[in-house]
Amino acid sequence: MRHCIYPGTFDPITYGHLDVLERATRLFDKVTVAVAESAGKAPLFTAEQRVEMITPNVKVWPHVTVTTFRGLLVEFCMAQKADAIIRGLRALSDFEFEFNMALMNRHLEPNLETIFVMPNEQFSYTSSTLVKQVATFGGDISHFVPPNVAAALKTAFAPSRQ
Repeated sequence: MRHCIYPGTFDPITYGHLDVLERATRLFDKVTVAVAESAGKAPLFTAEQRVEMITPNVKVWPHVTVTTFRGLLVEFCMAQKADAIIRGLRALSDFEFEFNMALMNRHLEPNLETIFVMPNEQFSYTSSTLVKQVATFGGDISHFVPPNVAAALKTAFAPSRQ
């Protein structure tokens, strides 16, 4: 059984993330969405909240699971007996960072492959950061995130919380 890990902060998950995930489900028998607990960032949502937002959106794929991890990704992958890491590349600007990360991961674990997947072009400019920025000002984010995520962002950025 071929197993890949789809790691990320997913703060929050977007339709672009789900597009990359769908592509991974066609390539692997098992896909684990691995939510990074911190990854050096200050996420808006806790890891548990991010898992709760992701889970209902992956139920269409019975061979997808969602969990959290902390520490080195390669160590998590080895513990999960994964064959590969899936990473989405939206634009050329993503490539350098992802390429360097893949090389470091290969150095740490030579048998773990990194596979880059391009999302549908309609998601090439979508990022969690941009979605949060639009949501901060009450903009329409319904084209970028699932309804449950849009609701969570609306609550997070409600005027009484700012």
